[in-house]
Amino acid sequence: SAMPGDSVDKENMITCTAPVNIAVIKYWGKRNEDLILPINSSLSVTLHQDQLKTTTTVATSRSFQEDRIWLNGKEEDISHPRLQSCLREIRRLARKRRNNAGPGFDATALSHKVHICSINNFPTAAGLASSAAGFACLVYTLARVFGVEGELSGIARQGSGSACRSMYGGFVQWIMGQQEDGKDSLAQQVEPESHWPELRILVLVASAERKPVGSTSGMQTSVQTSSLLKHRAESVVPGRMVEMTEAVRRKDFAAFAELTMKDSNQFHATCLDTYPPIFYLNNVSHRIISMVHRYNRHYGETRVAYTFDAGPNAVIFTLQQHIPEFVQMVQYFFPPEINGGQFIKGLSVDQAPLSEELKQAVGLEPMPKGINYIISTKAGPGPCVVEDPAQHLLGSDGLPKKTV
Repeated sequence: SAMPGDSVDKENMITCTAPVNIAVIKYWGKRNEDLILPINSSLSVTLHQDQLKTTTTVATSRSFQEDRIWLNGKEEDISHPRLQSCLREIRRLARKRRNNAGPGFDATALSHKVHICSINNFPTAAGLASSAAGFACLVYTLARVFGVEGELSGIARQGSGSACRSMYGGFVQWIMGQQEDGKDSLAQQVEPESHWPELRILVLVASAERKPVGSTSGMQTSVQTSSLLKHRAESVVPGRMVEMTEAVRRKDFAAFAELTMKDSNQFHATCLDTYPPIFYLNNVSHRIISMVHRYNRHYGETRVAYTFDAGPNAVIFTLQQHIPEFVQMVQYFFPPEINGGQFIKGLSVDQAPLSEELKQAVGLEPMPKGINYIISTKAGPGPCVVEDPAQHLLGSDGLPKKTV
């Protein structure tokens, strides 16, 4: 859609990255579908972008005929309502800013169409939710291109609920808010990623299949049919938010871990209480849950926690000193398919012996190929601008580079 010979000025092209987040107090259920307002608050940990991130380039040019978007190399439909919400909101704020700005404010980009190109450095099919990182990155990058500053989590929320939490690093809460227009339903940082350096995170990728039931339709059915979900939102989560915030502030791992596991289990119980029921956990997930509880019981303390989102992958939280033995145990009870591929991706993990005592205590039948691979990571920062122009995903013609 660009005119031949026209090229995009580098000033009108910006590339940013944004992180994935994992909820430890779960978001499940909306009170307003259009504005994406939740029935309860939630709390998450932002994962490090060295392991998991979305990269997005946005360009504007007078030569562009229409807004266009490419995701992971393939052009997608720009008319998706949630995409339109984000574009509309950013442009509205940009116009507002122009109207309040004095002379000399460069508003040329406002009348221009955008080209958006976005890629994930992890397989979307791995069941790792990409919508949070994707929409956070889109909103953050658009805001930079259009010169919009200030509160952006409310706009990201309108793309994907959990995306508002990916606008910050470290430990983040999404405050459900009370207002009908959703203006107070925003994310805020509880503590930065530097707060708890010993905390480590492992993603156990149990399957690379698509979710049986997407989160959007799944939570809608839950809200309509689960009385347990109503009880959870009204009577359980408010207290857990306070406890979880406190546990994070105190760096109290046992309290953090127990709440994380209980909340994951209650979320999956509400899925089971949905009619007809929704099953996100599989056989492998259940084995991982048993393994973690037996491991903790063997040591007489809570050393490791699990949490599961709308899929079978386990996210494990533990402290640095327990990582080598725990990973060794995972490899023993879920022997990897050795096809030369790396079983452990991300931050390196030291070798450790596994005592016969521990094997006996856990006492599970090994399950070959139950886990495809492990992503070893930690808490990380929020979205950031990529300064190196060589990293742009769009070429000077405004189209995705061949390498994308």
